[in-house]
Amino acid sequence: MLEQRRILLIVAGGIAAVKVPDLIRRLRERGAKVRCILTKGGANFVTPLTLAALSGDKVYTDLFDLKDESEMGHIRLSREADIILVAPATADIMAKMAHGLADDLATTALLATDKPVMIAPSMNVMMWTHPATQANLATLQSRQINIVGPGAGDLACGEVGDGRMAEVPDIIAALNRFFQKGNRQGPLARRRALVTSGPTYEPIDPVRYIANRSSGKQGHAIAAALIAQGCDVTLISGPTHEPVPDGVTLVKIETAEQMLKAAQAALPVDIAVCAAAVGDWTVENPAPSKIKKGAKPPTVKLAQNPDILATLSKPGSKRPRLVVGFAAETNNLIKNAKAKRAAKQCDWIVANDVGTGTGTFGGDHNTVHLITADGVEDWPSMRKQAVADRLAQRIALALNGKPQS
Repeated sequence: MLEQRRILLIVAGGIAAVKVPDLIRRLRERGAKVRCILTKGGANFVTPLTLAALSGDKVYTDLFDLKDESEMGHIRLSREADIILVAPATADIMAKMAHGLADDLATTALLATDKPVMIAPSMNVMMWTHPATQANLATLQSRQINIVGPGAGDLACGEVGDGRMAEVPDIIAALNRFFQKGNRQGPLARRRALVTSGPTYEPIDPVRYIANRSSGKQGHAIAAALIAQGCDVTLISGPTHEPVPDGVTLVKIETAEQMLKAAQAALPVDIAVCAAAVGDWTVENPAPSKIKKGAKPPTVKLAQNPDILATLSKPGSKRPRLVVGFAAETNNLIKNAKAKRAAKQCDWIVANDVGTGTGTFGGDHNTVHLITADGVEDWPSMRKQAVADRLAQRIALALNGKPQS
């Protein structure tokens, strides 16, 4: 998918810039054409000569280069690429992108572009989790900026946590997925969907949390099935061990509040499938440090979590054309699921029994009932991927002229 693709690579000032020479080498091995903009900060970690030698092209550094700017170089650079990749994307350059600042060649090219943009964030864990950075991230996601990473692990600063720039193979895979989207065919081609999957973790203190037994298998399978139908899918996932389906845009979250913000940032979409097992409650005041064991157990006060399915189902200009919810019940399955569909104002509910002994949570099989305005469809027990395939086909029929029922 990268053969003859023109990639404008912006290298910002982070220690992860030392990975960039290998990234360029791997991109060129796959036939991509790479042109680099090196920021002043990035030049502290990698030299223009290194990037020029590996890319086989001139490296651009100065907004006010007389020769290049006489030809409006920042506009030309931004328009001649198939995609702009910012790696590493520091907290600084993400903030400038979010707020439309343009004080150097890199940020000016980003503001002047009409081409898709992908960023690979890299920074200290505290910088990554800071509310300002997360707000900037949400802004960029709302503008359809593609995000790859960051990963978790040992950081160059000596701390451990989220903030590691995605590894080179992961960045290349993300680029491949992006270009595959443009070549997709199928009944849901040119449709956009968001899928929520997995559990949410609601923190009690920095080491404990409230969660549920959801594995994410069904939600991830639905994302893969929609991709197979040609759909452009954003997968918003709580913590799972499930492999990420090829071709999705993954947004990793932990809490219900984060999942809601990510879902709203993904709008507008044609389809929303809320398959995640979202925690109904969160801890009202999580402890800032680990709660030590004492003579008596601590009292934990709970508060209501936001209702993601009901929020997405509200009438309005950004309401998806088709909203599908899930009802995980342990008794009165159909009655409770019908009541949920009415209360949430969603179009369909997929009801499944998750009681003890069913093996639904964490298992590979599921028995579901599709509840629509016309009634109840009882589906036989089947593997979760087969459930996902059938649901995706049903969605395609609904959006291509057949009644939604």
